Amino acid sequence: MEISWLGHSCFQLRGKNVTLVTDPFSPQQGSSQGETSQLGKISASIVTVSHNHAGHNNVVAVSGNPHVVKGPGEYEISDVLITGVASYHDDKKGQEYGRNTIYVIHIDDLVICHLGDLGHILQEEQLEEVADADILLVPIGGEHTINATQAAEIISQVEPRVVIPMHYHADGAEIPAPLGKFCREMGVENITAQPRLVVTRSNVPAETQVVVLSPRIA
Repeated sequence: MEISWLGHSCFQLRGKNVTLVTDPFSPQQGSSQGETSQLGKISASIVTVSHNHAGHNNVVAVSGNPHVVKGPGEYEISDVLITGVASYHDDKKGQEYGRNTIYVIHIDDLVICHLGDLGHILQEEQLEEVADADILLVPIGGEHTINATQAAEIISQVEPRVVIPMHYHADGAEIPAPLGKFCREMGVENITAQPRLVVTRSNVPAETQVVVLSPRIA
């Protein structure tokens, strides 16, 4: 499994037989986040959309005639099992920003959980669904999502093997402020971004490890 961060909440998960893209963003969203201003040419078999906001639902940017997964439920596509878990975009049960879908993705003997624009700590019923996650893709920015402190709390709830932060403003600093705060919360001293993560069932770390990815330049 090869995991690349395309910016914002958008990842490309390239498995042995299937490529999946999460939350493709619009050019305007990419620009406002200080990340790549466009997705560039990407193709996938499956696209997941955590909520219907412009920074997350630009499905037309993904070629390959992908299956589009939107909302809670169970899906089986090309031997990939996906569970959409209902949650909220804020800590007021959606009154401010609406609903959000967490996706638990079973692919290549790994379980990857994409939290989308989660705005609250996991409740018991949500935690039951995501508890087996090997890899957790977690927002840390605090703008319309959980912040770095809340992200660290959720990581302690889930206890994944790998954590990849997302949805934070790349403010031009070598280490953006939200990322620095998150790494301090997690006790990470040396922050070195890498272009992608290649992981298999056999080399998943035994203890929780934070992996910082640099957004792909289109």
